[in-house]
Amino acid sequence: MVNIGVLALQGSFREHLHILSLLERVNPCEVKTVGDLEKISGLILPGGESTTIGKLLKDFDLTEPIIQRITTGMPVWGTCAGMILLAKEIVDEDYCHLELMDIAVRRNAYGSQLESFNTAMNIPQVSDKKIPLVFIRAPWVERVGANVQVMATLNNRIIAVQQQNMLATSFHPELTQDLSFHSYFVKMVIDKANSI
Repeated sequence: MVNIGVLALQGSFREHLHILSLLERVNPCEVKTVGDLEKISGLILPGGESTTIGKLLKDFDLTEPIIQRITTGMPVWGTCAGMILLAKEIVDEDYCHLELMDIAVRRNAYGSQLESFNTAMNIPQVSDKKIPLVFIRAPWVERVGANVQVMATLNNRIIAVQQQNMLATSFHPELTQDLSFHSYFVKMVIDKANSI
C-alpha cells in the first residue's frame, strides 16, 4: 500500500480522498499537519480558493515542509487552485505561494462560477479513452519553462502540465467518475518509491 495525501485545509479534498479510495494499493490520507506530511509518499493539492489555501498553509506551518518534500522528489499534483499554489508566477499578481513549478498561471482565467463548463478530450499520456474534464473558475497556463511538458491544451490554452515530480491540471478530475488522472498520479508515486 502507498500512502497518498490530500491537503485537507479547504476545497475539494474529500472528493479526491473518495477517488483514491477506489484505487488498488492506495491508502488515502488527510494532510493537515507536518506529522501527516511525513507519513505520505505523494501529495494532492486540491481545488478550492488558492488565496485561502495559501494563507492556511502558512497558518498551519506547512509551506516550508511541503516545499522541502517536493524539492527532494515527492510527487505532487495540483488541481485548479493547486496548480496556482505550485506556480512560480501568477499573472498580474505580485505574490506566489509554493513557487516550485516553472509555469505562469492566470487565476479565474475562464471567468466566474457561472462560466464553469464540462468537456472531454484525449490525453494520451494518461488514458487511451477520452477523459471528462470539469472546469470551475479555472486557471490556465500562459507560459511554461523549458523543463515543463505540456500534456493538454484546450482552445490553444494550456490546461495540464508536468515537470519531473510535479503534475498540475486546470480542471477537477475528482468531480468526475473517471479514475484515469488519479491512476496516473498513483503510478508516478509508485514509480518514485520503486526508484529509491
